[in-house]
Formats: sequence, structure tokens, C-alpha cells
Amino acid sequence: MPVRIAVVGSYNGGFTVKLDRLPVLGETLLGSGYMEGPGGKGSNQAVAAARLGAEVHFIGCIGQDRIGDAALELWEREGIQVRVRRDRSHTGVGMIFLFPEGDNAIIVAPGANSALSPDDVTLMEEGIADCHILLLQLEIPSETALHAAKIARGHGVKVILNPAPAQPLPPQALKCVDVLTPNQTEARLLLGESPASTLSHDVLAEKLLKLGVQAVVMTLGASGALIATAEGMATVKAPRVKTVDPTGAGDAFNGALAVALAQGKSLREAAQWACYAGAHCATKLEVIPGLAKTHELEAFIRKHPL
Repeated sequence: MPVRIAVVGSYNGGFTVKLDRLPVLGETLLGSGYMEGPGGKGSNQAVAAARLGAEVHFIGCIGQDRIGDAALELWEREGIQVRVRRDRSHTGVGMIFLFPEGDNAIIVAPGANSALSPDDVTLMEEGIADCHILLLQLEIPSETALHAAKIARGHGVKVILNPAPAQPLPPQALKCVDVLTPNQTEARLLLGESPASTLSHDVLAEKLLKLGVQAVVMTLGASGALIATAEGMATVKAPRVKTVDPTGAGDAFNGALAVALAQGKSLREAAQWACYAGAHCATKLEVIPGLAKTHELEAFIRKHPL
């Protein structure tokens, strides 16, 4: 019997261009290697979890356009059960700029994602209640994500919040979150710190725990992840790989973390598995090709011992 994961989140059509650098104001640059494909943190994480064997239920909002049509085709191919509303606004889009060093910059126009409401989530309460894990991000309105978290908590469903993109949250907002998965920058922003803050990872994690979450799993890129709970802190390593495209590595991490926790793995074991999933994604061009199936991830782990 597969584990069941509900994802309340976003879908964005992804449009990628390779650039040597970003243009300055008033400048036009010629890019190369244009690519178009599926994206959005919610959808990416749903696909990641489904490919690792979970039964995934996706709740979201898309437009009545060709990009929304492509979303439905993707979810059907991946075996994801969808409960989406089609809104009059455009389907969300993400503009991705990929640089030679493997870094990227992303601009998102949320479109229909912004129309996903608490009422939409309430209509799906029964489906959320029947899952082992609820996985959330912040490319949808924060009040919708937090409403979903409250529903899940009321039914004893574990909640994972990937606070990306980071944004201010109301006091007490994280009380219904079991596992918070920020990267270093998102952790600083959630705490009202400057992105350039010099606070250590340990201090950032301690401050986040005081906001009411049960656990923090802070992604550290190539350095792996920091795990913080009331019992203490630990780190897990990421394998060394040649980064081709980091877009979606965090989504691969979160999807794998959700599956592993739903399967009963410890937080440390789940985070280690998730680090491998994120690293695998970073070795592929575009997100969907980088989201590993179980046998692919197992082979990748064997090939990249720590």
C-alpha cells in the first residue's frame, strides 16, 4: 500500500533561457538554449513524490489556457490525482535564467496560483485527512497554505512547509507546521533578518524552533542539510556532483523528504535520502528530467557514496 501525500501548491509553466549574465536597465541581451516545460514548486514536489512511489493528491488552481492544459497532461502521465480549479486568470509562469556556472535566477508571475483560496482547500478537507503527509509551499497565498496546515493538524496529518519564496508570516503561523524546510536565505527572511545576515545556521535554526515548529530541516546546498529539533542538531552531507541546473533541486529534496517520513524513516534518514534526491536533480537540465524514480535514486546513491 503506497503512502499518501497531499500537496496544496502551485503550478507554473517554466521558460528557461541560458545567459552569461543578467542585463542592466535598458539593455537587451541575446540568450541561448531556450527551453519550455512544467514547473511550480507544488507541482514539482508532487511529481517528485509520485516518482518515488507515493500516492499523490494535488490541490491547486490553473488557468484556462494551453499552459494549464499541459499541467493536466503532466499530472495524468505521472499518475497524480488532481483536484484543481481552472480560473479566468493565466496559469502561473516562471522565467528562469540559467548561467554558465550552474547558478540561476527566477522570476515568477503567479497568475491563477494567487486565486487558490482557503475555501478551495476546505472543499478538499476529506482528501487531506486521508493522507499521511501534507506538503506546502508559498507560491500560493500564505493564508491558503496556513489554512491547509490547520486542517491537516486537526486530522493528525503531519505538515511539511517549504517556505519558498520566503515572505512575512503572521505571528503563531508556524504552530501547525511539523517540519519547516527553508534554505539559508529563506530562514533569514522568515526571521526578519537581512539576506546578508551573518547569523550562524545553528542560531537561525534555534530561532525558527522558537516560532513553534516541531523540526527544522535547513538545506545548505552542496553542504547538505542541518536538522534541528528540541532534542538537538545534526547535519547530513550531500554527495559531490557536477551541477548542471540547480532549478528544482529543492523541490526534489522536499518531495523525497515527504515520502521518506511517510514511510516511517527517521528525520535524519529522510533528510539524507532527500539530499541525494536534490543532488540528482541538479545533475540534469530542467526540473522534470531531474526528478528521480526510486530505482534511479537508488542507483545514484550507490554511485555517489559519502
